Amino acid sequence: MFPVALLFLALILAGVAYSLWHARSFARRFPNVGELIDIGGYRMNSVHLPAGGQADLLPVVFIHGASGNLLDQLHAFAPALDGRAEMLFVDRPGHGYSERGGPENDLPDGQADATAKLMDKRGIRRAVIVGHSFGGAIAASFALNHPDKTAGLVLLAPATHPWPGGIDWYYRLTALPFVGWLFAHTLVTPLGQRRIEGGTHSIFSPNPRPADYIDKTGPHLVLRPSTFLSNARDIANLHAYLTATAPRYREIAAPTVIITGDSDGIVLADIHSRGLARDIPGAELLWIGNLGHKPDYVVTDVIVAAVEKLAGKPGDLDAAVKRAEERLAAAKTP
Repeated sequence: MFPVALLFLALILAGVAYSLWHARSFARRFPNVGELIDIGGYRMNSVHLPAGGQADLLPVVFIHGASGNLLDQLHAFAPALDGRAEMLFVDRPGHGYSERGGPENDLPDGQADATAKLMDKRGIRRAVIVGHSFGGAIAASFALNHPDKTAGLVLLAPATHPWPGGIDWYYRLTALPFVGWLFAHTLVTPLGQRRIEGGTHSIFSPNPRPADYIDKTGPHLVLRPSTFLSNARDIANLHAYLTATAPRYREIAAPTVIITGDSDGIVLADIHSRGLARDIPGAELLWIGNLGHKPDYVVTDVIVAAVEKLAGKPGDLDAAVKRAEERLAAAKTP
């Protein structure tokens, strides 16, 4: 019995060493491009791009989704809005290179508050808040709890309402005391590396994933044990949080544009996006055919048009959607 216990312990130690070594290698492959700023007991990481001299749009704050980091939104939007708006790309607490902070950051409200504090540190008084997927829940929380800082909302394939069913087994497992720590520090890294290629294709499906997406956005960073634990706590707490919070969306006064696809296989658009359009007074829903879970990359032009509209510029969002649908339909045709 004793030799078996020693072998088991040796396997655990080997798994931990393997995971920590790869965590350092992921950091070398995808080094921090942002700046860590103390917001009151812990540090948030962000990339701040000042507005150009010819800026014609409101400041924009970008909040990434689950399993992500600021590189995802940075490479989608920095080129599209270069010089036109002050931009802040945020690593959510415990993700990318941001520290986790306290237990309040296990919920979207805490992460919204952290984003508000970071805006203060960066000198951004008021902004359009863009949230993708899980970031949509945080953006909605931001509008509820910081209305004075919210010039508008652009919600991309958002996760904002309770849904039928549960979450993936590995998130449930990781959220467990001790067992979760052990899983995150031994098996997540080797198993996760096998899923990166297929998983990134699936979030874009049915649209093609950009060939350089992995090299530019660093999805491997979520496989670091501490980051995966933060990600799992976020996801494990989301359903109960949304059940309690969704009835409050009618309180959101900020002008809101929701952009979603009819082919999203990750978040149920009929529940979340249609629910938001129903619950937020005056919200505009842009429902795009043949679009999956990544409107930020696939229909960036529609999102820029939405940001322009929230800045008071003339434009026709329906026409932008039509152009995007024609483009996607043409790409789908053999």
